[in-house]
Amino acid sequence: MELAWPGHEEAGTAVTEVVTGEAVVLEVPCARFPSRLLALAIDVAIQLTMLFALFVIVGVAISSHGVNAATAGAVALVVTVAIIVGYPVLWETLTRGGTPGKFALGLRVVSDDGGPERFRQALVRGLAAVVEIWLLLGCPALICSLLSDRGKRLGDLFAGTFVVQRRLPGRHDAAPLPPVNPELALWGTRLEMSGLTDQTAETARRYLARLPELTPAAQAELGERIAAAVRAQVSPQPPPGTPVTAYLSAVLAERRHREHARLAVAAPASGQPGDPARARQPDVPGDAGPATAPRSPGAPMAPRQAGEPTAWAPPAGAASTGEPPGREPPPRRAGGFVPPA
Repeated sequence: MELAWPGHEEAGTAVTEVVTGEAVVLEVPCARFPSRLLALAIDVAIQLTMLFALFVIVGVAISSHGVNAATAGAVALVVTVAIIVGYPVLWETLTRGGTPGKFALGLRVVSDDGGPERFRQALVRGLAAVVEIWLLLGCPALICSLLSDRGKRLGDLFAGTFVVQRRLPGRHDAAPLPPVNPELALWGTRLEMSGLTDQTAETARRYLARLPELTPAAQAELGERIAAAVRAQVSPQPPPGTPVTAYLSAVLAERRHREHARLAVAAPASGQPGDPARARQPDVPGDAGPATAPRSPGAPMAPRQAGEPTAWAPPAGAASTGEPPGREPPPRRAGGFVPPA
């Protein structure tokens, strides 16, 4: 099923959002013609290199064994078909819609329903490419891609596929969730959601954010798919009769609440002000001596830091500097006293 969301169109690119059978939302733009052409050029260059290398190997093997011309032609035909048809079919089947050229440009072939490309579809695309790309030099593919709103070539039309952009644009700001019923909020505190993946949660969030843009039929169909995926990863099940939107809102609200609580608990461990571990560190760097070290008579006191408790008090009637009564104390400077002249 395909849904086109407004507000996500790029210049010259049709943005398509596809919901797969696994209730995974793929919000990707259809591949533009220049990126597809460059990916095709990379794949063709690889194929031509492989053809040249295999022809050299086969030619050397045939000449060394004295094989006749008919056998040599048959071997050359098999090698050509294996490279031209087998290369894209094998790559797209094993990687679910990718080739080296498409990987380099961030492209992928998917079915019209958003599912991964199957072997039958890859084979149809590979056979059609022999005619429209190799024999006719890509002219039918160019014309069809320019006329199609999804940029489909003839092979895509026959196979029921199209090419999408795998590298997604920047993530949009999270929309506020609908309000949660207090009873559902209390039920959400008992949820076990360790199996809820980020992809499924993001799918549910996008569905709730774009709920007003959907028709009632699309709301019901997509809601049931996404709720089924969430119920498979979250336990216990919601109370009977709970609407899909209320259930998804409660799960996402509880998930976000737990993430915020986890971040709040982890904040003091980062060494922020108020951390008891910092309060126990000495105020003066490099001061390794004890706070109550003995002081010889007449020696000046070390300057006391602000807020440091006084460990020694002078006796009554005596100067705090240790000088005889009636003598002016020397001027002070940072770090101690200036010795008398």
